Amino acid sequence: MARSKTNSNNVDKFIAGFPMNIQKLLVQLRTTIRKAAPTAEESMSYGMPAYKTNGKPLVYFSAFKNHVGFYATPTGHREFSEELSKYIQGKGSVQFPLDKPLPLVLITKIVKFRVRENLEKAKAKK
Repeated sequence: MARSKTNSNNVDKFIAGFPMNIQKLLVQLRTTIRKAAPTAEESMSYGMPAYKTNGKPLVYFSAFKNHVGFYATPTGHREFSEELSKYIQGKGSVQFPLDKPLPLVLITKIVKFRVRENLEKAKAKK
């Protein structure tokens, strides 16, 4: 399926601004999100890659000195609190350490959950 809107160049530039080892993780994360939400709109928001479905925020990600930050809004984190409990978390964020493989299966589940959640909200408004 074609994406309705992308800012791939901006996301590409964002990823390219990191060292190669971090770029590899960010590309894995981006690919995982895009596979789990193929119709999501990709853009930059809050200075990081952002994805929307049905006009609503889906997930965001960024990278820092010691971790990759993944933001699935509070609901995405609440729904998977047990699986995410081994990671440092904030209200709507989780930190995946740079020296460990990304939990791509879990990320896929979270993204798909958020896609369903956004679709349900869109249907409820009609």
